[in-house]
Amino acid sequence: MQKKTKWGNHLLSLEKSDENPLISPIRFSEYTLLLIEAGTGEFCIDEVAFKFSGPALLFATPLQTLQLDHQGCLSYSMLKFHSDFYCIETHREEVGCNGLLFNNIYIRPWIALDETTWQLFDQWIQQLQNEFDAVYSEMVMRSFLQLILAKSSDIKLQLLELEANVRVKDESMEQFRKLLDQHFLQLHKPMDYAELLHISTNLLSKKSLKYFGKTPSQLIQERLILEAKKKLHLTNYSIKEIAFQMQFSDAYYFSRFFKRHTRVSPQMFRKRGGISEIAYLSK
Repeated sequence: MQKKTKWGNHLLSLEKSDENPLISPIRFSEYTLLLIEAGTGEFCIDEVAFKFSGPALLFATPLQTLQLDHQGCLSYSMLKFHSDFYCIETHREEVGCNGLLFNNIYIRPWIALDETTWQLFDQWIQQLQNEFDAVYSEMVMRSFLQLILAKSSDIKLQLLELEANVRVKDESMEQFRKLLDQHFLQLHKPMDYAELLHISTNLLSKKSLKYFGKTPSQLIQERLILEAKKKLHLTNYSIKEIAFQMQFSDAYYFSRFFKRHTRVSPQMFRKRGGISEIAYLSK
């Protein structure tokens, strides 16, 4: 069962299948969770590839370009929810997934699960499916969704802590991360950051690709797009005002930049994704 918004997007939907739904690039207007029971392969998100092996959970934010290549059998559930149904920013304290499961350019968008934990998620998904098949209750649906997101966030935090203990930290890349978050509105070229780090642009590129799995150019562009998406979704500012805040010369240039990297205009992103209730609560 699927309930839709006034724009035709799904408020909440659940699909189960053994066939690959993402064999060709696709974009959804909703937040998307892929719960992979079995299968191995590559998960491409905005043309950046991540290897996975089931059981695993994969996460994508609205209107990202997704593609999944797999080997062997693939068994999955795909859970999608629109921000009109459940706003992850409003429920930040309960689930803590914004910037962890979604909207983070530095960490991989998936987590591996052991068999015991997978059985727990599989049970919740089955209970959610039972609710779809019974009388539709938004309160019950939200409760199951919140449980799944909260547990996913908890697992992701534990995994990041474990990785931090065994991973060799590259201080120059950690500094690059800090510099990018501080200066992404003003500095748009890899050589700008290389100069601040007192290393060559070539060395920065090699280190960034090894440490983050992305080039400096990819990270700079993604950081700008992430900020634009936040302003489009979490504020009532006009496109012209957002362009000014992000230091673009005019709204046309901002719209062209945004569409080049997301394949939709800022207006369409806001129309399909909606404006969060946070924007109205802040007034």
